[in-house]
Amino acid sequence: MSANKIRWGIISTAKIGMKQVIPAMQQSKYCDIQAIASRTQESADTAATSLGIPKAYASYEALLADPEIDAIYNPLPNHLHVPISIAALEHGKHVLCEKPIALTSAEGQLLVDAAQTHPELKVMEAFMYRHHPQWQKARELVRDGSIGTLKTINSLFSYHNIEANNIRNRADLGGGGLMDIGCYPISLSRFIFAAEPLRVSAIAEFDPNFKTDILSSAIMDFGNGTSTFTCSTQMAPYQRVQIFGDRGRVEIEIPFNAPPAKPCRLWFQNQDAVIEEIEFDICDQYTIQGDLFSRAILDDTAVPTPIEDAVGNMQTIEAIFRAAESNQWEPLTNTDDN
Repeated sequence: MSANKIRWGIISTAKIGMKQVIPAMQQSKYCDIQAIASRTQESADTAATSLGIPKAYASYEALLADPEIDAIYNPLPNHLHVPISIAALEHGKHVLCEKPIALTSAEGQLLVDAAQTHPELKVMEAFMYRHHPQWQKARELVRDGSIGTLKTINSLFSYHNIEANNIRNRADLGGGGLMDIGCYPISLSRFIFAAEPLRVSAIAEFDPNFKTDILSSAIMDFGNGTSTFTCSTQMAPYQRVQIFGDRGRVEIEIPFNAPPAKPCRLWFQNQDAVIEEIEFDICDQYTIQGDLFSRAILDDTAVPTPIEDAVGNMQTIEAIFRAAESNQWEPLTNTDDN
């Protein structure tokens, strides 16, 4: 680790890393992408050459063993999030792992437990949206009472993907709408309410061939308010979030896949029903995430989102699946504040 930059290794040549996260982190102030690993030397070399990364490894284990790597970014398929992240901790690496953190909350807890045995290392789930200025502003407007008392949140997130071999359509590898994109409305609701839901109700439709959930709608009861959402992997692409108080509201135009090359905006309706459009300067939420995580390492401070939060998100996902099956409200046992 240098005085002002963290040396990063990328585990796998996953599309999200190659197209979005790595280029963004290469533009950051505190991230130095030094290595990438794949399952073959050829694919690792190709990825390294295309992105100008100095080192290419033919296995994840080889990268983890490199003493000159401080932190790893793990965008592997969901079933490999926990085992590879734990292996990274055992090799003395800080870990930024893609969402959802695990296949189950119990598996996610294994990573929390491993992190607790390595308190000198930072571990965080890569929910990049939370770090974008539009979400920081939205949370500020809620917390300072600008919309009055928070009452309810409504979210929609969808895309259309019917490719049989796509990992999002592989039930055995943790695919499906709730795991892939439903996790965002759940996360943002917990983020904005700063609490865990007490109970959930839901319905879900499953693809007859993929066996993955392709359309899910849920209600989360936070006791002092609700959050509803619909997510789908076989619907017209769309995303939007509305946050309602008793005196005002916030609407976020592109809440999750905030574009890195153009300004984002939200609309704030105040207590006099005047609507203000707030535009944010061009930024890349992946760059911000990489810098915030790297700064936490350099300064030895807490990461923006503790890894325990990831288990809370998984517990809500599981409760929603239970509710869709039981056709009734399902309780959550974890009610700790975020």
